[in-house]
Amino acid sequence: MDMKFAKIQQFFSACDELIGGTYMLADTNIAEALKAVSKSGELKDLFNTATDGFDFPAAKRAYLKYPAEPGAQHGIAYLPTDRKDILAFVFCLLVELDAGAIKLNDFLLRYFYSDGSYTASYSAFTERMIRPFRDIVRSCFPDYGKKRQLEIAGKRQDLILEALAERVTVERARVSTISLLSEERTASEVILDELSAAVGRKDVNEICAILSGYRYFLKYINAEDSVSAELFALSDEL
Repeated sequence: MDMKFAKIQQFFSACDELIGGTYMLADTNIAEALKAVSKSGELKDLFNTATDGFDFPAAKRAYLKYPAEPGAQHGIAYLPTDRKDILAFVFCLLVELDAGAIKLNDFLLRYFYSDGSYTASYSAFTERMIRPFRDIVRSCFPDYGKKRQLEIAGKRQDLILEALAERVTVERARVSTISLLSEERTASEVILDELSAAVGRKDVNEICAILSGYRYFLKYINAEDSVSAELFALSDEL
């Protein structure tokens, strides 16, 4: 991953930690998210554009209601309807939470009250505000999303190939215990040697072609079992 995308990934990782992490680590994760923004020119440009002309004090009056209704004991928080305003509003909230201008404990129980529990209130806050905020930011970087998907797919393929290499070794040992004719033994060794080499080269097309032939070879010698089935199952995931 190049440096530009690595910095953006740091931001999304911090947001993911905010959403999936614990209330006790919220302050740390908010700080990490804002630190990631400060390191990324692309993210700084995005939030500078979003917050340009944005009236945060007015937004707080509009979207942070206390009490939620006359006579209510607790307040309620809303998000703006405009995507740009959501970015600006939540970003400014995070900045004030990080600076201590808004106290997280008070904020949670005031606007996201859930049975008096900080944990439950924090979960409501992240689901209703941080998750849509993160997803909007992600949609602003479609090239990042494509690159990230390719990287994830590549890592997954590498794990499958590692598992295949291990299964080829196990399969080789299994076949060595089967009683075969001389020409069948030679054929099995050639096929598995070629398969091992193809796995080493990460040549997915050749791996699939070799295993297609190997499947028929095992049927011919009546030697299919659960071990060979695992080999074919892994290849189907490539």
